[in-house]
Amino acid sequence: MNGPHDLGGQMGFGPVAPEKDEPYFHAEWEKRALGITLSCGAFGAWTIDESRHARENIPPADYLAASYYEIWIRGIEILLERHGFATREELLSGRRLQDGAAPKRVLKAEMVPAVLAKGGPCDRPVEAAPLFAVGETVRTRNFNPATHTRLPRYARAKTGVVEAVQGSFVFPDDNAHGKGENPQWLYTVVFDGTEVWGEGADPSLTVSIDAWESYLERV
Repeated sequence: MNGPHDLGGQMGFGPVAPEKDEPYFHAEWEKRALGITLSCGAFGAWTIDESRHARENIPPADYLAASYYEIWIRGIEILLERHGFATREELLSGRRLQDGAAPKRVLKAEMVPAVLAKGGPCDRPVEAAPLFAVGETVRTRNFNPATHTRLPRYARAKTGVVEAVQGSFVFPDDNAHGKGENPQWLYTVVFDGTEVWGEGADPSLTVSIDAWESYLERV
């Protein structure tokens, strides 16, 4: 998906200025935003890939004007309405007006440490052997889907070299849309800076991405 979230190589947004000793949260409400996101995710109604795609679908002007946790909250609103947990009227009013869908599970305070420690592993076995090997030259596909993808715009139709075979993992492009996990082999692919950024790029620069097998083709 070519959305406002895919900023790699885009110009006009100013320099990245990391804060020294940056705090985890810049305001108290951000802590609550994180808690709401984790609690709603525990409902079991959507996957992490669907939640990413919900954030990607925020209109560009709203997305770019929002802070990090504002984007999270807007994404959660989309998911809550989509899956029947809240209506648009309820989200706007901040009050329950009718009974909504029942969550599969509820995350209680005492459960949080164990749930966070467990994480959400997404490695899955596949029967087929990897199609590509370390050191092999590959080219990324050139596609622009309206649906979710983890292949960034700047890395499409580019030629690089497989640096590592990372294992097999859930394929997010399908999982975001309820099509199943459909795991694929995942590769780290390295590109020369000039291949990605073109004429005038720093010749000593390299760029690496993690790419699912269906993103790649032989040269």
